Amino acid sequence: MAKPRSGKRAALARDGALNPHPAAVRDSLFVDNPFFDPADLVQVRYEMVRRHEVDGQSVSEVAANFGVSRPTFYKAEEALASAGLAGLLPARRGPKGGHKLTAAMLAFEADLRSRRPEMSMAERLTAIEHRFGIKIHRRSLERAMARKKK
Repeated sequence: MAKPRSGKRAALARDGALNPHPAAVRDSLFVDNPFFDPADLVQVRYEMVRRHEVDGQSVSEVAANFGVSRPTFYKAEEALASAGLAGLLPARRGPKGGHKLTAAMLAFEADLRSRRPEMSMAERLTAIEHRFGIKIHRRSLERAMARKKK
């Protein structure tokens, strides 16, 4: 099996699409053909779903040949069906946005800013904490205000 070029491997790693277990991929396409790269997670997921849907292999057989669990196969199948090839790209990890700061808090802060422009950021944060019972970080509020301006 041909090893992927280090430039491709670096690009896959940068984009989060580097397969963490390329040695687990035992499908004949990835063993015999240098075009198929077991380190390319998107290619592996696509071919895995294609093996089942087009070639008619069982889910258990496909999952074993591609080194994944059956639930992982079903997640890839659903992602491909709902979002196309882009659905096979790894999702961004971690929080997707602020979870404490609500629209009511932002409205309250905007009202404070318009009624009392002399109030400092620290004073507005303290007012939000007293009103809603939640402590908000200064930077979270600044980011939310910047998003609201856009």
